[in-house]
Formats: sequence, C-alpha cells, structure tokens
Amino acid sequence: MLTIIIECRDNEAELAQTLSALVPGAVEGIVREVIVLDHGSRDGSARVADAAGCRFLTGWDMKDVVRAARGDWLLLLEPGARPMAGWVDAIVDHVSVSAGPARFTGSRNHRRPFLKRFGRRLSPLEQGYL
Repeated sequence: MLTIIIECRDNEAELAQTLSALVPGAVEGIVREVIVLDHGSRDGSARVADAAGCRFLTGWDMKDVVRAARGDWLLLLEPGARPMAGWVDAIVDHVSVSAGPARFTGSRNHRRPFLKRFGRRLSPLEQGYL
C-alpha cells in the first residue's frame, strides 16, 4: 500500500529512529517499501537503511523515484519523524475513504520551546505528507 520516501544527509541516528517507528506498518502490511534518498551522507546512513531493508539511492531523480515506487500511496517523511501510536489505523482509514492527500500534524504532547517557534519555518516534511 505505502511507499515511504525519506531524504537524508548525515542523519544516521534520526533515520534509525524513523525506521524503527515504521515497523508496525511493515508488520501490518501497510508499508510496502521504504526508499532513502541520500544527499551525500558520510555517516552510517547507508548501513542503517540496508539493515532495515530499504532501497538507498545516492544518484536519483525524484520523477524516476516516484515512477518506480511500488506502493499505491507515497508517504514522505524527514529523518527523525516518528509517527504516533495508531498511525497505521489512521492511514488505513484515510485511504479507504479518500483519494486525496493527507497532512499529518504534530502531537499535542510535543511542542517546540517558546522561543524556537519564532523566526523558523517548518520544513514541508517535518510532520509528514501522504
């Protein structure tokens, strides 16, 4: 059902956190594949992706990546993003009733410190896009 795409550059630890959070989706059969798009990492990102069974691409074109995706849906995440409990059910519910995209929001339990919320734009994939 899902192809998950994660772009990274020297995000070994964050990538490992995100991939471990995706295990319930793989167990339930929701996650069909994970593609890690690398921007020249010099850390162990490739080893982490390989150990998790991901496709790790160093030279890539996004159009080709999307065309080659095996899943019916794409879930775009940043390294370090960790879906909350119940994310598998939320995606299954959305896909069953809608053909349109979904944007995930952050947990109510997670808020940036007050001063860090000013002057910083959220990156497009910080919270996930399906």
